[in-house]
Amino acid sequence: MQSPERTAAGAPAPASATAAPHLAVRPLPEGRGVTLAGEVGLATRAVWTDVLAEAVEGGRSAYVLELSEVAFVDVAGAEALAAAARRLETGRRIVLHDPPRTLSRVLEMYWPGLPGIEVPTP
Repeated sequence: MQSPERTAAGAPAPASATAAPHLAVRPLPEGRGVTLAGEVGLATRAVWTDVLAEAVEGGRSAYVLELSEVAFVDVAGAEALAAAARRLETGRRIVLHDPPRTLSRVLEMYWPGLPGIEVPTP
């Protein structure tokens, strides 16, 4: 059974595209990671940091973040991702599937080649 989607307020994700910023989280099969939908910013920071804490503490060698439905990740969200990657034990990584282009650019600019983050090429 899948967990319900979470938002920054802990309520179900809004259905309207004009609703306040949200970040919905759905587990991937076999606990290998999560799918996220929405945006990462000030209003959704708590949800994002919870996801990253789960990635670091989960113990899997690769924790997948499916980001194809994420429209935007602000710089603070990118920094939180980099900080989480730095906390991973050697050999572990956070795998970003289809991240927003801006996130990839920010990671390349400020944290190029950071061990612990993998972005597979299509």
